Amino acid sequence: MDVRVLKAADAAAFQAIRLRALQEHPEAFGASYEEEREFSLDKVAQGFNPPDSVMFGAFDRDALVGIAHLGRYTRMKTRHRAIIGAMYVAPEARGKQVGKALIDVSLSYARTLDGLEDVVLAVTVGNDTARNLYIKAGFTPFSIDPRYIRLGDRYFDIEWMVLRIV
Repeated sequence: MDVRVLKAADAAAFQAIRLRALQEHPEAFGASYEEEREFSLDKVAQGFNPPDSVMFGAFDRDALVGIAHLGRYTRMKTRHRAIIGAMYVAPEARGKQVGKALIDVSLSYARTLDGLEDVVLAVTVGNDTARNLYIKAGFTPFSIDPRYIRLGDRYFDIEWMVLRIV
């Protein structure tokens, strides 16, 4: 398995796995399949803008099997923080430490950013596999955001977590 920063040339592979994630687990993402399926590959590639916005991809041979985004807050008073989001591992790659590798690479990269102190993320309440991964990586829960995601007439809470990296 190879984990690396995605480039514009990876936009089609990223879009395919991202749309799959949004279809399979709509309760886990603020974005929707219906919104993102309309994105052009140019728009998708715009999200790959190091150093403050980095999309990581985990590859099994040539297949993209996992993704995670690290985005630094851009405003002066919040630049000490970054957020990990868009985390997804394809079912056929689960149980192979792909999620751990994505978190580890994201945090290693975060530690290289001057002045970055905290990394936050959110996990859908009930997604114990992801939650346990984040806790093992050192994240601490700090808040439940009720009814954050709405799918039709169902609501899903999310739990915010933080990791101090300095």
